[in-house]
Amino acid sequence: MNKRLVVAMAAVALGALLAAPAYAMLKSGAAAPDFTATASQAGKDFTFSLKDALKKGPVVVYFYPAAYTGGCDLEAHTFATQKDKFDAAGATIIGVSADSIQRLNEFSSDPDFCAGKFPIASDADGRIAASYDLKLIPPQPGLKDVRGQAITHGFIPRTTFVIGRDGKVVSALSSDEDHIKPDEHVTRALAIVQRMQAGKSP
Repeated sequence: MNKRLVVAMAAVALGALLAAPAYAMLKSGAAAPDFTATASQAGKDFTFSLKDALKKGPVVVYFYPAAYTGGCDLEAHTFATQKDKFDAAGATIIGVSADSIQRLNEFSSDPDFCAGKFPIASDADGRIAASYDLKLIPPQPGLKDVRGQAITHGFIPRTTFVIGRDGKVVSALSSDEDHIKPDEHVTRALAIVQRMQAGKSP
């Protein structure tokens, strides 16, 4: 089976899974739950702390279903290419999925996707997602990623939170509720943090 067909099949399967009824996520103005997690950047794992990141400025926490799947690959690549602009706005990026840290070590260093530009954290049991009112969708037998490898973990609905230095949710973006494409999560989050830096309402 060629790679293009595998990508298409994975995209269709993920789309069907994530077309389930939308879940109640945290809304703007809510206190963002603090978390620490094992994360990977450029293939090396470390402990990421939201509390520590917020000391530097706003944080973009983006939840995504799975590494090495169509929409998630596009989203990671777009965050990587726009990383300098997030830096200029004083914002930190952290991706969160239920992927194992082993998968994330590969994905975080992959030059086609995260390219070592920002960290991605493992939320294998969905604990972090649950604290943000996102429900982990159970793993689906037989589903494979774009490399043809089995995906054995659950999926977190694609959702992006922009969190201000005060620990409050400034904006919440959902592919389920707002019908936002994966790369639009990046452009919208960037516009928000740029407005925040300029002292304007997001």
